[in-house]
Amino acid sequence: MTTASVDRTIRLISTGESAGSTCTPDLAVDPWYFDAKDPGYGPGSSMGDVIPTGSPRQGELPARYRTASNGELGDWIRAAKATLGDRVVVLGHFYQREEVLQHADFIGDSFQLAVATQSRPDAEAIVFCGVHFMAETADLLSRPEQAVILPNLAAGCSMADMADIDSVTECWEQLEELYGTGPDADGRVPVIPVTYMNSSAALKGFCGEHGGIVCTSSNAETVLEWAFERGQRVLFFPDQHLGRNTAKAMGVPLEQMPMWNPRKALGGNTETELEDSRVILWHGFCSVHRRFTVDQIETARVDHPGVRVIVHPECPMAVVDAADEYGSTDYIAKAIAAAPAASTFAIGTEINLVQRLAAQYPQHTIFCLDPVVCPCSTMYRIHSGYLAWVLEALVGGDGVPAEVLNRITVADDVAGHARVALERMLAAKPPAAGSVVPVVTGA
Repeated sequence: MTTASVDRTIRLISTGESAGSTCTPDLAVDPWYFDAKDPGYGPGSSMGDVIPTGSPRQGELPARYRTASNGELGDWIRAAKATLGDRVVVLGHFYQREEVLQHADFIGDSFQLAVATQSRPDAEAIVFCGVHFMAETADLLSRPEQAVILPNLAAGCSMADMADIDSVTECWEQLEELYGTGPDADGRVPVIPVTYMNSSAALKGFCGEHGGIVCTSSNAETVLEWAFERGQRVLFFPDQHLGRNTAKAMGVPLEQMPMWNPRKALGGNTETELEDSRVILWHGFCSVHRRFTVDQIETARVDHPGVRVIVHPECPMAVVDAADEYGSTDYIAKAIAAAPAASTFAIGTEINLVQRLAAQYPQHTIFCLDPVVCPCSTMYRIHSGYLAWVLEALVGGDGVPAEVLNRITVADDVAGHARVALERMLAAKPPAAGSVVPVVTGA
Protein backbone atom coordinates (compact mmCIF):
# COMPACT_ATOMS: atom_id res chain seq x y z
CA MET A 1 0.00 0.00 0.00
CA THR A 2 2.75 2.47 0.84
CA THR A 3 4.28 2.70 -2.64
CA ALA A 4 0.82 2.92 -4.24
CA SER A 5 -0.47 5.66 -1.94
CA VAL A 6 -1.01 8.95 -3.77
CA ASP A 7 -1.91 10.54 -0.44
CA ARG A 8 1.52 9.63 0.91
CA THR A 9 3.19 10.92 -2.26
CA ILE A 10 1.38 14.25 -1.92
CA ARG A 11 2.35 14.61 1.74
CA LEU A 12 6.01 13.84 1.01
CA ILE A 13 6.04 16.44 -1.77
CA SER A 14 4.34 19.00 0.48
CA THR A 15 6.99 18.58 3.20
CA GLY A 16 9.91 18.62 0.76
CA GLU A 17 10.82 15.00 1.54
CA SER A 18 10.23 13.99 -2.06
CA ALA A 19 10.78 15.64 -5.43
CA GLY A 20 7.86 16.48 -7.66
CA SER A 21 4.97 18.92 -7.69
CA THR A 22 1.23 18.97 -7.11
CA CYS A 23 -1.42 21.15 -8.73
CA THR A 24 -2.27 22.70 -5.35
CA PRO A 25 -0.86 22.52 -1.81
CA ASP A 26 -4.44 22.01 -0.57
CA LEU A 27 -4.18 18.36 -1.63
CA ALA A 28 -2.16 17.75 1.53
CA VAL A 29 -5.08 18.96 3.66
CA ASP A 30 -7.54 16.35 4.95
CA PRO A 31 -10.83 16.45 2.97
CA TRP A 32 -13.06 17.13 5.97
CA TYR A 33 -11.51 20.59 6.15
CA PHE A 34 -13.36 21.42 2.92
CA ASP A 35 -16.70 20.04 4.14
CA ALA A 36 -17.16 23.16 6.26
CA LYS A 37 -15.94 25.65 3.65
CA ASP A 38 -17.84 27.25 0.77
CA PRO A 39 -19.20 24.59 -1.60
CA GLY A 40 -16.82 23.41 -4.27
CA TYR A 41 -15.39 20.26 -5.74
CA GLY A 42 -12.30 20.49 -3.58
CA PRO A 43 -8.59 20.51 -4.44
CA GLY A 44 -7.42 18.59 -7.48
CA SER A 45 -8.27 18.54 -11.15
CA SER A 46 -11.79 20.01 -10.86
CA MET A 47 -10.99 22.78 -8.39
CA GLY A 48 -11.47 25.45 -11.08
CA ASP A 49 -14.83 24.11 -12.26
CA VAL A 50 -18.02 25.89 -11.21
CA ILE A 51 -20.20 23.75 -8.96
CA PRO A 52 -23.99 24.11 -9.34
CA THR A 53 -25.95 25.81 -6.58
CA GLY A 54 -27.48 23.32 -4.20
CA SER A 55 -24.98 20.54 -4.80
CA PRO A 56 -24.83 17.98 -1.96
CA ARG A 57 -22.59 18.85 0.96
CA GLN A 58 -21.13 16.62 3.64
CA GLY A 59 -21.81 17.29 7.30
CA GLU A 60 -19.02 17.37 9.84
CA LEU A 61 -17.21 14.08 10.32
CA PRO A 62 -17.06 13.12 14.02
CA ALA A 63 -13.75 14.05 15.68
CA ARG A 64 -12.86 10.43 16.36
CA TYR A 65 -12.38 9.80 12.65
CA ARG A 66 -10.69 13.11 11.93
CA THR A 67 -7.96 12.55 14.50
CA ALA A 68 -7.28 8.83 13.96
CA SER A 69 -4.19 7.58 12.13
CA ASN A 70 -4.44 5.61 8.89
CA GLY A 71 -3.52 2.51 10.84
CA GLU A 72 -6.30 3.02 13.36
CA LEU A 73 -8.84 3.72 10.64
CA GLY A 74 -7.81 0.57 8.80
CA ASP A 75 -8.24 -1.49 11.97
CA TRP A 76 -11.71 -0.03 12.59
CA ILE A 77 -12.79 -0.67 9.00
CA ARG A 78 -11.65 -4.28 9.08
CA ALA A 79 -13.32 -4.87 12.45
CA ALA A 80 -16.61 -3.33 11.28
CA LYS A 81 -16.58 -5.36 8.07
CA ALA A 82 -15.91 -8.55 10.04
CA THR A 83 -18.86 -7.78 12.30
CA LEU A 84 -21.18 -6.91 9.43
CA GLY A 85 -20.16 -9.87 7.28
CA ASP A 86 -22.48 -10.42 4.31
CA ARG A 87 -24.76 -7.61 5.48
CA VAL A 88 -22.56 -5.09 3.67
CA VAL A 89 -20.62 -4.98 0.40
CA VAL A 90 -18.03 -2.28 -0.37
CA LEU A 91 -17.55 -1.23 -4.00
CA GLY A 92 -14.46 0.77 -5.01
CA HIS A 93 -13.71 2.63 -8.23
CA PHE A 94 -10.23 2.39 -9.73
CA TYR A 95 -9.63 6.11 -8.99
CA GLN A 96 -10.11 5.83 -5.24
CA ARG A 97 -7.31 6.40 -2.73
CA GLU A 98 -5.26 3.28 -2.02
CA GLU A 99 -6.09 3.62 1.69
CA VAL A 100 -9.78 3.22 0.79
CA LEU A 101 -9.55 0.74 -2.07
CA GLN A 102 -7.71 -1.86 0.00
CA HIS A 103 -11.00 -2.43 1.86
CA ALA A 104 -13.21 -2.89 -1.25
CA ASP A 105 -14.92 -6.19 -1.97
CA PHE A 106 -15.14 -5.30 -5.67
CA ILE A 107 -12.87 -2.99 -7.66
CA GLY A 108 -13.64 -1.80 -11.17
CA ASP A 109 -14.64 0.91 -13.59
CA SER A 110 -18.15 2.29 -13.78
CA PHE A 111 -19.44 -0.47 -16.06
CA GLN A 112 -17.99 -3.24 -13.90
CA LEU A 113 -19.28 -1.72 -10.68
CA ALA A 114 -22.76 -1.33 -12.17
CA VAL A 115 -22.68 -5.10 -12.73
CA ALA A 116 -21.25 -5.69 -9.23
CA THR A 117 -24.15 -3.76 -7.73
CA GLN A 118 -26.34 -6.75 -8.52
CA SER A 119 -23.88 -9.39 -7.30
CA ARG A 120 -24.86 -9.33 -3.61
CA PRO A 121 -28.67 -9.18 -3.54
CA ASP A 122 -28.77 -10.30 0.10
CA ALA A 123 -26.57 -7.48 1.40
CA GLU A 124 -28.43 -4.91 3.47
CA ALA A 125 -26.10 -2.08 2.47
CA ILE A 126 -23.93 -1.20 -0.52
CA VAL A 127 -21.18 1.23 0.46
CA PHE A 128 -20.05 2.86 -2.77
CA CYS A 129 -16.56 4.34 -2.69
CA GLY A 130 -16.87 6.41 -5.83
CA VAL A 131 -18.88 9.50 -6.73
CA HIS A 132 -22.52 10.53 -6.56
CA PHE A 133 -23.74 9.41 -10.00
CA MET A 134 -22.26 5.95 -9.36
CA ALA A 135 -24.16 5.63 -6.10
CA GLU A 136 -27.36 6.70 -7.87
CA THR A 137 -26.79 3.96 -10.44
CA ALA A 138 -26.27 1.44 -7.65
CA ASP A 139 -29.58 2.49 -6.11
CA LEU A 140 -31.32 2.03 -9.46
CA LEU A 141 -29.90 -1.44 -10.05
CA SER A 142 -30.06 -2.85 -6.51
CA ARG A 143 -33.08 -4.19 -4.67
CA PRO A 144 -35.37 -1.58 -3.05
CA GLU A 145 -34.57 -2.96 0.41
CA GLN A 146 -30.84 -2.35 -0.02
CA ALA A 147 -29.38 0.93 1.25
CA VAL A 148 -26.78 2.53 -1.03
CA ILE A 149 -24.40 4.71 0.97
CA LEU A 150 -21.90 7.29 -0.30
CA PRO A 151 -19.27 7.86 2.41
CA ASN A 152 -18.88 11.55 1.54
CA LEU A 153 -21.83 13.39 -0.01
CA ALA A 154 -19.45 15.99 -1.48
CA ALA A 155 -17.99 13.37 -3.83
CA GLY A 156 -19.77 14.57 -6.95
CA CYS A 157 -18.49 14.92 -10.52
CA SER A 158 -17.86 18.18 -12.34
CA MET A 159 -18.33 16.52 -15.73
CA ALA A 160 -21.73 15.14 -14.72
CA ASP A 161 -22.73 18.60 -13.55
CA MET A 162 -21.99 20.09 -16.99
CA ALA A 163 -25.25 18.65 -18.35
CA ASP A 164 -28.42 19.18 -16.31
CA ILE A 165 -31.96 18.03 -17.02
CA ASP A 166 -33.27 21.53 -17.82
CA SER A 167 -30.53 22.25 -20.38
CA VAL A 168 -30.84 18.85 -22.03
CA THR A 169 -34.65 19.12 -22.19
CA GLU A 170 -34.37 22.56 -23.82
CA CYS A 171 -31.85 21.15 -26.31
CA TRP A 172 -34.18 18.24 -27.10
CA GLU A 173 -37.11 20.57 -27.73
CA GLN A 174 -35.04 22.62 -30.19
CA LEU A 175 -33.94 19.46 -31.99
CA GLU A 176 -37.50 18.14 -32.19
CA GLU A 177 -38.64 21.43 -33.68
CA LEU A 178 -35.87 21.19 -36.28
CA TYR A 179 -36.06 17.47 -37.13
CA GLY A 180 -39.64 16.58 -36.31
CA THR A 181 -40.35 13.29 -34.58
CA GLY A 182 -41.29 10.93 -37.39
CA PRO A 183 -39.03 8.03 -38.45
CA ASP A 184 -37.35 7.78 -41.85
CA ALA A 185 -37.99 5.09 -44.48
CA ASP A 186 -35.81 2.66 -42.51
CA GLY A 187 -37.78 3.26 -39.31
CA ARG A 188 -35.03 5.31 -37.64
CA VAL A 189 -36.09 8.25 -35.50
CA PRO A 190 -34.40 11.63 -36.04
CA VAL A 191 -32.20 11.48 -32.93
CA ILE A 192 -31.35 9.07 -30.10
CA PRO A 193 -30.13 10.46 -26.75
CA VAL A 194 -27.06 8.76 -25.29
CA THR A 195 -25.75 9.73 -21.89
CA TYR A 196 -22.39 8.75 -20.48
CA MET A 197 -22.54 6.94 -17.15
CA ASN A 198 -21.03 10.13 -15.67
CA SER A 199 -24.40 11.85 -15.47
CA SER A 200 -27.27 12.30 -13.07
CA ALA A 201 -30.10 9.80 -12.67
CA ALA A 202 -32.38 12.47 -14.14
CA LEU A 203 -30.47 12.37 -17.42
CA LYS A 204 -30.45 8.59 -17.44
CA GLY A 205 -34.21 8.81 -16.96
CA PHE A 206 -34.45 11.27 -19.84
CA CYS A 207 -32.69 8.78 -22.11
CA GLY A 208 -34.89 5.92 -21.00
CA GLU A 209 -38.03 7.96 -21.64
CA HIS A 210 -36.90 9.09 -25.11
CA GLY A 211 -35.69 5.78 -26.52
CA GLY A 212 -32.07 6.30 -25.49
CA ILE A 213 -29.38 4.50 -23.57
CA VAL A 214 -26.47 4.91 -21.13
CA CYS A 215 -22.86 4.15 -22.09
CA THR A 216 -19.52 3.78 -20.32
CA SER A 217 -16.01 4.12 -21.65
CA SER A 218 -15.94 0.32 -21.88
CA ASN A 219 -18.93 -0.02 -24.20
CA ALA A 220 -19.27 3.38 -25.92
CA GLU A 221 -18.72 1.98 -29.44
CA THR A 222 -21.21 -0.84 -28.87
CA VAL A 223 -23.76 1.68 -27.60
CA LEU A 224 -23.28 4.02 -30.57
CA GLU A 225 -23.79 1.08 -32.92
CA TRP A 226 -27.02 0.33 -31.02
CA ALA A 227 -28.12 3.96 -31.36
CA PHE A 228 -27.29 4.26 -35.07
CA GLU A 229 -29.45 1.20 -35.77
CA ARG A 230 -32.40 3.07 -34.25
CA GLY A 231 -31.70 6.71 -35.02
CA GLN A 232 -30.41 8.92 -37.80
CA ARG A 233 -28.11 10.68 -35.39
CA VAL A 234 -27.11 10.75 -31.71
CA LEU A 235 -27.21 13.45 -29.04
CA PHE A 236 -24.25 12.52 -26.82
CA PHE A 237 -23.74 14.05 -23.38
CA PRO A 238 -22.05 15.16 -21.21
CA ASP A 239 -18.48 14.27 -22.34
CA GLN A 240 -17.61 15.63 -25.75
CA HIS A 241 -14.25 13.83 -25.90
CA LEU A 242 -15.53 10.30 -25.35
CA GLY A 243 -18.23 10.92 -27.93
CA ARG A 244 -15.84 12.42 -30.49
CA ASN A 245 -13.08 9.85 -30.06
CA THR A 246 -15.49 6.92 -30.23
CA ALA A 247 -17.45 8.17 -33.24
CA LYS A 248 -14.26 9.15 -35.09
CA ALA A 249 -12.89 5.61 -34.64
CA MET A 250 -16.16 4.34 -36.14
CA GLY A 251 -15.66 6.46 -39.26
CA VAL A 252 -17.91 9.43 -38.49
CA PRO A 253 -16.33 12.58 -40.05
CA LEU A 254 -15.53 15.44 -37.70
CA GLU A 255 -17.67 17.82 -39.71
CA GLN A 256 -20.66 15.65 -38.82
CA MET A 257 -20.03 16.06 -35.10
CA PRO A 258 -21.10 19.61 -34.16
CA MET A 259 -20.76 20.81 -30.58
CA TRP A 260 -23.85 21.82 -28.62
CA ASN A 261 -23.31 24.79 -26.29
CA PRO A 262 -26.38 24.96 -24.03
CA ARG A 263 -25.96 28.70 -23.57
CA LYS A 264 -26.57 29.43 -27.29
CA ALA A 265 -29.52 29.07 -29.62
CA LEU A 266 -29.33 25.76 -31.52
CA GLY A 267 -26.26 25.10 -29.41
CA GLY A 268 -24.31 27.65 -31.46
CA ASN A 269 -24.92 25.78 -34.73
CA THR A 270 -26.76 26.44 -37.97
CA GLU A 271 -29.77 24.37 -38.98
CA THR A 272 -27.75 22.94 -41.88
CA GLU A 273 -24.94 21.79 -39.55
CA LEU A 274 -27.43 20.04 -37.32
CA GLU A 275 -29.31 18.47 -40.22
CA ASP A 276 -26.05 17.07 -41.61
CA SER A 277 -24.89 15.77 -38.23
CA ARG A 278 -24.41 12.17 -37.11
CA VAL A 279 -23.32 12.87 -33.51
CA ILE A 280 -24.18 16.06 -31.64
CA LEU A 281 -21.62 16.52 -28.85
CA TRP A 282 -22.42 18.26 -25.57
CA HIS A 283 -20.01 20.92 -24.34
CA GLY A 284 -18.71 18.92 -21.37
CA PHE A 285 -15.41 17.35 -20.36
CA CYS A 286 -13.44 15.58 -17.63
CA SER A 287 -11.01 17.88 -15.89
CA VAL A 288 -8.72 14.95 -15.02
CA HIS A 289 -8.26 13.87 -18.62
CA ARG A 290 -8.17 17.38 -20.05
CA ARG A 291 -4.82 17.85 -18.30
CA PHE A 292 -3.05 15.46 -20.69
CA THR A 293 -1.33 16.98 -23.74
CA VAL A 294 0.49 16.02 -26.92
CA ASP A 295 3.61 17.74 -25.54
CA GLN A 296 3.57 15.32 -22.59
CA ILE A 297 3.45 12.39 -24.99
CA GLU A 298 6.33 13.78 -27.05
CA THR A 299 8.40 14.27 -23.89
CA ALA A 300 7.68 10.71 -22.77
CA ARG A 301 8.87 9.36 -26.13
CA VAL A 302 12.10 11.35 -25.94
CA ASP A 303 12.84 10.39 -22.33
CA HIS A 304 11.76 6.75 -22.70
CA PRO A 305 12.46 5.36 -26.18
CA GLY A 306 10.08 2.52 -26.96
CA VAL A 307 7.50 3.70 -24.42
CA ARG A 308 3.93 2.48 -24.93
CA VAL A 309 1.50 5.36 -24.48
CA ILE A 310 -2.07 4.46 -23.45
CA VAL A 311 -4.66 7.11 -22.69
CA HIS A 312 -8.30 7.19 -21.64
CA PRO A 313 -10.92 8.14 -24.28
CA GLU A 314 -12.00 11.10 -22.15
CA CYS A 315 -8.74 12.78 -23.26
CA PRO A 316 -8.89 15.38 -26.06
CA MET A 317 -8.80 13.99 -29.60
CA ALA A 318 -5.27 15.25 -30.32
CA VAL A 319 -3.98 13.34 -27.28
CA VAL A 320 -5.81 10.15 -28.27
CA ASP A 321 -4.46 10.46 -31.82
CA ALA A 322 -0.89 10.92 -30.56
CA ALA A 323 -1.05 7.93 -28.21
CA ASP A 324 -0.32 4.35 -29.21
CA GLU A 325 -3.73 3.20 -28.01
CA TYR A 326 -6.64 4.25 -25.85
CA GLY A 327 -9.21 2.53 -23.71
CA SER A 328 -11.16 2.43 -20.46
CA THR A 329 -9.52 2.04 -17.07
CA ASP A 330 -10.15 -1.69 -17.29
CA TYR A 331 -8.53 -1.78 -20.73
CA ILE A 332 -5.45 0.00 -19.40
CA ALA A 333 -5.12 -2.37 -16.44
CA LYS A 334 -5.46 -5.44 -18.65
CA ALA A 335 -2.98 -4.14 -21.22
CA ILE A 336 -0.34 -3.74 -18.54
CA ALA A 337 -1.11 -7.14 -17.02
CA ALA A 338 -0.63 -8.82 -20.42
CA ALA A 339 2.56 -6.96 -21.42
CA PRO A 340 5.96 -8.67 -21.71
CA ALA A 341 8.35 -8.14 -18.82
CA ALA A 342 10.30 -4.88 -18.60
CA SER A 343 7.81 -2.89 -20.66
CA THR A 344 7.58 0.88 -20.28
CA PHE A 345 4.20 2.60 -20.11
CA ALA A 346 3.15 6.24 -20.08
CA ILE A 347 -0.47 6.33 -18.95
CA GLY A 348 -2.98 9.13 -19.45
CA THR A 349 -5.55 8.64 -16.72
CA GLU A 350 -6.12 9.39 -13.04
CA ILE A 351 -3.00 9.20 -10.87
CA ASN A 352 -4.39 6.84 -8.22
CA LEU A 353 -4.82 4.09 -10.80
CA VAL A 354 -1.47 4.80 -12.44
CA GLN A 355 0.47 4.73 -9.18
CA ARG A 356 -1.35 1.55 -8.08
CA LEU A 357 -0.48 -0.19 -11.35
CA ALA A 358 3.16 0.87 -10.98
CA ALA A 359 3.26 -0.75 -7.54
CA GLN A 360 1.39 -3.84 -8.71
CA TYR A 361 3.72 -4.47 -11.67
CA PRO A 362 7.25 -3.59 -10.51
CA GLN A 363 8.70 -5.52 -13.48
CA HIS A 364 7.49 -2.65 -15.70
CA THR A 365 8.24 1.06 -15.77
CA ILE A 366 4.86 2.78 -15.41
CA PHE A 367 4.34 6.50 -15.01
CA CYS A 368 1.65 9.13 -15.47
CA LEU A 369 1.90 11.35 -18.56
CA ASP A 370 1.23 14.41 -16.44
CA PRO A 371 4.26 14.99 -14.19
CA VAL A 372 2.17 17.15 -11.84
CA VAL A 373 0.30 15.11 -9.22
CA CYS A 374 -3.34 16.16 -9.55
CA PRO A 375 -5.95 13.54 -8.61
CA CYS A 376 -9.67 13.65 -9.32
CA SER A 377 -11.00 16.27 -6.92
CA THR A 378 -14.20 14.43 -6.10
CA MET A 379 -12.92 10.86 -5.93
CA TYR A 380 -10.33 12.25 -3.51
CA ARG A 381 -13.08 13.47 -1.18
CA ILE A 382 -13.58 9.84 -0.07
CA HIS A 383 -11.12 9.16 2.76
CA SER A 384 -10.80 6.08 4.97
CA GLY A 385 -12.12 8.24 7.82
CA TYR A 386 -15.50 8.49 6.08
CA LEU A 387 -15.48 4.78 5.25
CA ALA A 388 -14.78 3.88 8.90
CA TRP A 389 -17.56 6.24 10.00
CA VAL A 390 -20.27 4.73 7.79
CA LEU A 391 -19.25 1.14 8.51
CA GLU A 392 -19.21 1.67 12.28
CA ALA A 393 -22.55 3.46 12.00
CA LEU A 394 -23.95 0.38 10.26
CA VAL A 395 -22.64 -1.71 13.14
CA GLY A 396 -24.28 0.75 15.52
CA GLY A 397 -21.11 2.10 17.09
CA ASP A 398 -21.90 5.82 17.07
CA GLY A 399 -25.67 5.83 17.17
CA VAL A 400 -26.24 7.24 13.68
CA PRO A 401 -29.31 5.50 12.20
CA ALA A 402 -28.10 3.40 9.29
CA GLU A 403 -31.26 4.07 7.30
CA VAL A 404 -30.49 7.78 6.95
CA LEU A 405 -26.70 7.71 6.90
CA ASN A 406 -25.66 9.30 3.59
CA ARG A 407 -28.15 7.11 1.79
CA ILE A 408 -28.50 7.84 -1.93
CA THR A 409 -31.96 7.35 -3.38
CA VAL A 410 -33.47 8.10 -6.78
CA ALA A 411 -37.02 9.43 -6.89
CA ASP A 412 -39.65 7.02 -8.20
CA ASP A 413 -40.70 9.35 -11.03
CA VAL A 414 -37.13 9.18 -12.41
CA ALA A 415 -36.13 5.65 -11.47
CA GLY A 416 -38.37 3.72 -13.88
CA HIS A 417 -37.11 5.38 -17.06
CA ALA A 418 -33.52 5.45 -15.75
CA ARG A 419 -33.58 1.69 -15.17
CA VAL A 420 -34.72 1.16 -18.76
CA ALA A 421 -31.69 3.10 -20.06
CA LEU A 422 -29.34 1.25 -17.71
CA GLU A 423 -30.74 -2.16 -18.65
CA ARG A 424 -30.07 -1.31 -22.29
CA MET A 425 -26.51 -0.38 -21.31
CA LEU A 426 -25.94 -3.63 -19.45
CA ALA A 427 -27.20 -5.57 -22.46
CA ALA A 428 -24.81 -3.69 -24.78
CA LYS A 429 -21.73 -5.57 -23.68
CA PRO A 430 -18.53 -4.71 -25.56
CA PRO A 431 -16.53 -7.51 -27.18
CA ALA A 432 -14.58 -9.39 -24.47
CA ALA A 433 -16.19 -7.20 -21.81
CA GLY A 434 -14.21 -7.20 -18.59
CA SER A 435 -15.74 -8.75 -15.53
CA VAL A 436 -15.75 -7.10 -12.14
CA VAL A 437 -12.70 -7.78 -10.00
CA PRO A 438 -13.54 -9.35 -6.61
CA VAL A 439 -10.83 -8.88 -4.02
CA VAL A 440 -9.97 -10.39 -0.69
CA THR A 441 -10.57 -7.85 2.06
CA GLY A 442 -7.31 -6.34 3.22
CA ALA A 443 -5.30 -7.78 0.35
